[in-house]
Amino acid sequence: MRIDIVSIFPEMFEAVKCCGSVRRAIECGVLDLRLWDPRDSTNDNYRRVDDRPYGGGPGMVMLAKPLTKTLQRLRKDGAQGRVIHLTPQGARLDQGRIRDLAALSGLVLLTGRYEGIDERLIEQEVDEEISIGDYVLAGGELPAMVLVEGLVRYLPGVLGNDASVMAESFSEGLLDWPHYTRPEQFSGRAVPSVLLGGNHEAIRRWRLQQALGRTWERRPDLMERLVLNEEQHELLASYQREQIDEEILS
Repeated sequence: MRIDIVSIFPEMFEAVKCCGSVRRAIECGVLDLRLWDPRDSTNDNYRRVDDRPYGGGPGMVMLAKPLTKTLQRLRKDGAQGRVIHLTPQGARLDQGRIRDLAALSGLVLLTGRYEGIDERLIEQEVDEEISIGDYVLAGGELPAMVLVEGLVRYLPGVLGNDASVMAESFSEGLLDWPHYTRPEQFSGRAVPSVLLGGNHEAIRRWRLQQALGRTWERRPDLMERLVLNEEQHELLASYQREQIDEEILS
């Protein structure tokens, strides 16, 4: 997969290129990550990429021309695929969208700064706008890093176990179950006995129950979207009864 990122701070992406799953994806050849600075597409001595907004108001707006030239440069270099603008005004990013985007061969990520980007550039060049949450950051670089980190987990060979990505939070619409490792006793708390018995079916049911219960408690908005089967209804009801019993005892 090739991902081209347009940013006036390309050096920020060294933080993800040198570490973790993104580094592994680059090293094993399944990710080609290229960075493009719009300042390199300017002609003035100040390498200006912004100007005051028409109509007045605070802040500056990114110019359309340097961004257009940058997109032309990267396409001439062989880049292709959807142009995604990272902005709080976009559709909320979720696991399903990450999975769909990871199936593409290429993406272009456009990161804004200041008060935003000239709307004419967005109308002409952008295929999709994506937000990572309902809050404002100084620019689109961190959201772009979040998206890249999520995408590479679906690329072959990046994770030690390719099946593990399918068991993570949100892959089935649920939060993850609790995880435990050695020692069996820590700070007076024990690992749940079901995880020590070797009964794989019992472990599967316990994990599913915990995932359902956590989602019900912490993200009721996700629960509203789910259509539960008979087993899931049974396990969730059992989890809810256990919580009521614990509240009575306490």
